[in-house]
Amino acid sequence: MFVQLNAQRREISPGTHLAELIRQLELNPKFLAVELNGELCPRDEHASTVLNEGDELEIVTLVGGG
Repeated sequence: MFVQLNAQRREISPGTHLAELIRQLELNPKFLAVELNGELCPRDEHASTVLNEGDELEIVTLVGGG
């Protein structure tokens, strides 16, 4: 099945949880903001959020500095 990830079409396995996708992308969930279908998805919901065909995700990496 396919989802939109940061405006790019990406194939994932059916039943993939958001936390699993983040691991596949080799990203650290502590430093991410995730928007799923226009809504912010809290970090404590990543493991229980199953992705569906056509979902639109925006994953932004937080960078500190000054």
